[in-house]
Amino acid sequence: MHYNECVELLNQRGVELNDIVDCVIFLQKDYVKDIETLDILHYVNSVLHKREVQHALLTAINIDIQVEKKQFGSKAIEEIIATDMGLYGIDEVLAYGICNLYGSIALTNYGYIDKVKPGIIGVLNEDHEKQCNTFLDDIVGAIAASAASKLAHTQD
Repeated sequence: MHYNECVELLNQRGVELNDIVDCVIFLQKDYVKDIETLDILHYVNSVLHKREVQHALLTAINIDIQVEKKQFGSKAIEEIIATDMGLYGIDEVLAYGICNLYGSIALTNYGYIDKVKPGIIGVLNEDHEKQCNTFLDDIVGAIAASAASKLAHTQD
């Protein structure tokens, strides 16, 4: 399993696990009583320990890195990814793969968080100067949406 490598890559790219926790809280604060008292990090870690999630995260971040280095192999696709072109949806498709593991609540949470871009997701989405985050912002959103789904399923 590649949990430690995934967390290290997230950190290197400017994402702390607590940033994802904040996104989960954003998604569930209106639905979960006393959310501040819960161990939300547990849900985030649970998602990150899933092999399919790790594979998606490793793939996503490495695509972003290769685009930054201009080593992806195609100038056209490098430009599309580097600028996070509006009709390029492969980054979202990879994120859907994570959400599909956690049900319809994860998918609807992801759609919402991808639209409003709270917290770290908005920061990643706006930061195209220092590094390419085209895939990373969607993967972080999918992890948060999936953790929020796991949390929602524990509620009465």
